[in-house]
Amino acid sequence: MRPTIIPLFLLCLTACGGDKGDQQAVNRDTLTQRQKDSILAKSRIPGASAVGRAMTAADSTSAGARRADSVAADTTLR
Repeated sequence: MRPTIIPLFLLCLTACGGDKGDQQAVNRDTLTQRQKDSILAKSRIPGASAVGRAMTAADSTSAGARRADSVAADTTLR
């Protein structure tokens, strides 16, 4: 029984050891989600143009919200 416990313990210890390679891969990824979506929208993947249309719609909605906020800021009493 004792000879099988030591290799089993070493196997568990090795399996629990962390790999720093994953952390380095995350640190090298410098593209924002917006940039990734833009690259995807320009690709020839089927349905990728829908990503571009969704980004355009989101930009339009954000611009409208900014305009409404600026109007509200101008009309409030000081």
